[in-house]
Amino acid sequence: MKRSGKGVKTLFLLLGTMSLALGVLGIVVPGLPATPFFLLTAALYLRSSERLYRKLLNNRLIGEYIREYRLHRGMTMKAKTGAIVLMWTMIAVSCLFLIRSRALIAVVLLAGISGTVVMGFMVPTVKIPEDKNP
Repeated sequence: MKRSGKGVKTLFLLLGTMSLALGVLGIVVPGLPATPFFLLTAALYLRSSERLYRKLLNNRLIGEYIREYRLHRGMTMKAKTGAIVLMWTMIAVSCLFLIRSRALIAVVLLAGISGTVVMGFMVPTVKIPEDKNP
């Protein structure tokens, strides 16, 4: 039985949109990593909608991150460190000053650990040669 190309594209489009929503949520929810979701969105849109893929790459907020990741096939240690430090800063602020529920604090901390594992160990680390300008 042959799989429908249109059905697979529709599935990838829906999954890509869900991934995009999680990425946007990851910008404001401490511990939820945004970058892996945006990269997943790009991969899914690439396979389902050329128009949405181009729109994502041309987005002024996240397009550059996706283009850089595609170009270098990973993130620099500096970019990864910055993302993890920012994530844990937001987690600390949220857990210390904004969240009162111990259960919710535990969820945020677990999400932060997950985000750190994904960013630190699953996203490839690349070295970009420095320009040798005289």
